[in-house]
Amino acid sequence: MGNLELYMQRTIDLATNGLGHVSPNPLVGCVIIHDNKIIGEGFHSKYGGNHAEVEAINSVKDTRLLGDSTLFVNLEPCSHFGKTPPCMDLILKSGIKKVVVANKDPNPKVAGKGLEKLKEAGVEVVMGILEMHGSYLNRRFFKVHQTQRPYIILKWAQTADGFMARENYDSKWISNEQSRLLVHQYRAEEDAIMVGRGTAHHDNPKLTVRNWVGANPLRVVLDPTIALATHLNIFDGSTATVCYNHEKNHQQKNVDWVKIPKQGFLPGVLEDLNKRAIQSLLVEGGAKLLRSMIQENFWDEARVFVAPTRFEKGIEAPKLTEMHQEERAISGDSLKIYYNQRNG
Repeated sequence: MGNLELYMQRTIDLATNGLGHVSPNPLVGCVIIHDNKIIGEGFHSKYGGNHAEVEAINSVKDTRLLGDSTLFVNLEPCSHFGKTPPCMDLILKSGIKKVVVANKDPNPKVAGKGLEKLKEAGVEVVMGILEMHGSYLNRRFFKVHQTQRPYIILKWAQTADGFMARENYDSKWISNEQSRLLVHQYRAEEDAIMVGRGTAHHDNPKLTVRNWVGANPLRVVLDPTIALATHLNIFDGSTATVCYNHEKNHQQKNVDWVKIPKQGFLPGVLEDLNKRAIQSLLVEGGAKLLRSMIQENFWDEARVFVAPTRFEKGIEAPKLTEMHQEERAISGDSLKIYYNQRNG
């Protein structure tokens, strides 16, 4: 790995610290190099806060070095006013003469404009360093701007013989404690979490973040005919919740009932989530919902926990035609991660 790749990898590592805190903004890290030494670095830590370039430039103790320094950033610097002023203006003001970037910003408000303004001002711009790594890091942000729907992660636990629950729908607990803790980390990293009516009824989940530091995702439940009992945990009003149905629009105690026509129900749900600036969706539904998402090709990633337990019979887990790309051992469980190749 050369120096360019080495420093870009550092920016990507820094950027990951913003996961679960900066959406709908992208994950961005920044490193400033002078004479092959890091003299400043930073990352975008929360939505509405300073961008990575601002944090990095402000961290440089001897600003006289900036005129002879190189700035590394994984995503094209912004050139428009949002919650904060354009980063590009500060870069130009600092006197930095070289900027190295992994990815162009897909946001139409940016989309190359920042790079062009840097070049017009005489700044040397190097593009495409660790481009694939940068695209993977911001796969949620890229998906929203490319398809106008959230990045969708399917998650389920299954036994070694391929069952999600017993015949009476009891599924507690298939995976082990460490796997369940990891699921709470996943919840803290994504914008929304979704289940179907069956899971809400049989499991009565809270769908909140526990035993992990992070914000609760938006809770989403699909209840087409509004058949769920309102005393269920998902309707407790403790955190923002949306119930998509065919019957009514209604708001009460932090719960928003949203009517979506039966025809095109799932696309309509995803369209509404996009309007709510939901960048990523974790689907923890039962077999029926998960199969629907797979059949309609509404998924980008699947995280499947496989436990050594065997049920012999019960509710079968969905089956994916893709081969898993990653596998991790978690205290006796196996976590298999799939990426939907059809969705690029």
